[in-house]
Amino acid sequence: MIFLLFDLAREWLASVGLYRYLQILDQVEFRALAAAILAFALVLAAGKPVIAWLRRKKIGDTGQTDSEALRRSAQSKAATPTMGGILIVGAILIASGLLADLSNRYVIMALIVTLWLAALGGIDDWLKLTAASRPGGSRQGLYAWEKLVFQLGLGLLIGYFTFRQGSTEAALDLPHVLNLPFQKTYESGIGTVVDGLWYLPQWLFVLIALLMVTGMSNAVNITDGMDGLATGVSAAVGLGIMVLAIIAGVLKYAQPMLTPHVPTSEELGVVTGSLVGACLGFLWFNCAPAQVFMGDTGSLALGGLLGYVAVVIRQEFLLLLMSLVFIIEIASVVIQVGFFKLSGGKRVFRCAPFHHHLHLGGWTEQQVVIRFWVISILMMVSALAVLKMR
Repeated sequence: MIFLLFDLAREWLASVGLYRYLQILDQVEFRALAAAILAFALVLAAGKPVIAWLRRKKIGDTGQTDSEALRRSAQSKAATPTMGGILIVGAILIASGLLADLSNRYVIMALIVTLWLAALGGIDDWLKLTAASRPGGSRQGLYAWEKLVFQLGLGLLIGYFTFRQGSTEAALDLPHVLNLPFQKTYESGIGTVVDGLWYLPQWLFVLIALLMVTGMSNAVNITDGMDGLATGVSAAVGLGIMVLAIIAGVLKYAQPMLTPHVPTSEELGVVTGSLVGACLGFLWFNCAPAQVFMGDTGSLALGGLLGYVAVVIRQEFLLLLMSLVFIIEIASVVIQVGFFKLSGGKRVFRCAPFHHHLHLGGWTEQQVVIRFWVISILMMVSALAVLKMR
């Protein structure tokens, strides 16, 4: 809203000599960093009151697991409130609403993704937490197929409208190109588009968007199982995506980096900046011993938003590289469940997701979390390095 008002009043500000004092708002890099700081401050300011409110409502973590060892370990966390994702989502929405260009359709769709998945996760959390108080309340949250229907439905809609938004009558159709690692989009030093690029048809673009939004939202959700784990990893990945979004949206950055230029997508750098700041602010309360958990309310929204931005800026492969921890976590669950069914009850891991396997193998929670943070930071830096290796 601040940027929108500034944009509307631009001519008047110039006429009265005030524009020069506010022209920094035209720099998307400044607004992305300002959004991160604002989101951090919002979570920090609202954290204690919201946590106290969640405690009064007795919205605590149930600590359910199929592992007896983990069940004993989780007893000390049973009273820790969850649904803290409302802090993260609220900060993202407020900071983005104030500092991003709300007339930008990519931004509007990003906020829809965040709200849609936060609402879905909130319903799931609420059903889990109120199961005991309902008659015959054995149902623990939404069924997997119910969540999947809404995730896939969102991915389908977002993929379709993102494809349409990126359509252009110009000869360069880079918003629809398949961007592979080490692949040049521009001729170095010339600025002309490389011949032989693969432009995605609408059905394939939508399919990729569907898989990215659904897969990333579930991957972050599965990773959210230790104090600060998903929060810290999301912050690291979000920082990398923020940089990539700004590069993709600004032609003077995209051409020298030889990456696809997606006009106006730089505004998503402000949204992902908000994500980074909100995660860091939440980490203040979520680090061990956690005072609050994000729950599905936060994890589904974070993953879906990251997946959506990567689709817009055509950097799905680099997102997957940065999200190595998330990929390992969701893959461990798929492998465990699949092998369990095929082998008649045998397991590959001590417990899935993989962070529990490491914990039961002798790593402390803090060791698992900090080492996964380190891996995520290294993978984020590696992804940015790969961007330059073209």
